[in-house]
Amino acid sequence: MYFSAQEMLAQLEGTDERICDLVIKNEIELFQTSYDEIMKNLEERYQIMYNCAHDALEKEIRSLSGLTGGSALKMWNYYKKGNSICDNTVIRGAAYALSCLEVNASMGLIVAAPTAGACGILPGALLTVAEKYDVDHQRVLDALATASGIGQLIIKKATVSGAEGGCQAECGSAAAMAAAAITELAGGTPHMVSQAVAIALKNILSLTHILIKRNHQILKKFLYDMKQMLLNRHSLIGKSQYLLSFPLAKQ
Repeated sequence: MYFSAQEMLAQLEGTDERICDLVIKNEIELFQTSYDEIMKNLEERYQIMYNCAHDALEKEIRSLSGLTGGSALKMWNYYKKGNSICDNTVIRGAAYALSCLEVNASMGLIVAAPTAGACGILPGALLTVAEKYDVDHQRVLDALATASGIGQLIIKKATVSGAEGGCQAECGSAAAMAAAAITELAGGTPHMVSQAVAIALKNILSLTHILIKRNHQILKKFLYDMKQMLLNRHSLIGKSQYLLSFPLAKQ
C-alpha cells in the first residue's frame, strides 16, 4: 500500500519494477483478485476508450441539447490535411479527446478517467502516443495501470471531483494521469513519471501561481505557449459554435 508519490518511489527504489507493477500488485492484494482479472478489466476499459476516441471522427455527434458537437470531425479532417503548426501528432490527440467528449455529451459509453467531464484527456494522449511509436499492446495496458495509480494518489490526498474542486480538479487529475501514462510508455523511470505528474499538476494551478517558485512560472509560460499553438489549430478547423465570443471593440 502507498499513500503518496514519495512512498510509491521508495517501494520501487533499488528494483527494476515500474509504477504499473506496483499498482497491479497493490490491486491484487487489496481486492484479492488475480493478474489475469486485472488485465481483463484494463482491456475492457481500453476498448471503450478506443471506441469513443474514434466514434465522432467520421460522423458528427452532437449533444442531446444540440449545443455542442461536430468539433472532433472538423479536427480530424484538419489532421488528415497534414498542415499544422504543431506536430500533427498533437492534432491527432486533440481529435481523439474531442471525440470522447462528444460521445460523453451524447450519452454514449465512455470511461470516466477520472471523471466523465475529463474523459478525453487520458485516451487522447495514450492512444496517440501508442500509435505514433507502435507500442506493444501489453505496454499500453500497463500504462493504463500507471495512470490509475496516479489517480489513486490524487484521490487520497485531494479530489478529482469537478463539483468539489472545479475543472482544475478533474482535468488537472486527468492531465497528470495522462502524463504518467505516456512518460512510462516512452521508457521513463518511476522518478521521471513522478516529475511528469508534478509538471502537469503545477501547470493546472493557475489560481495559485503566486505560490509557485519562479522556475515553475517559467515552465507554465512555456506550456501555455504550446497550448496557444494548439488552440490556433482549433480555430482554423472550421466554424465552431461557442456560447461566448471575443469582442473586438467596445459596443
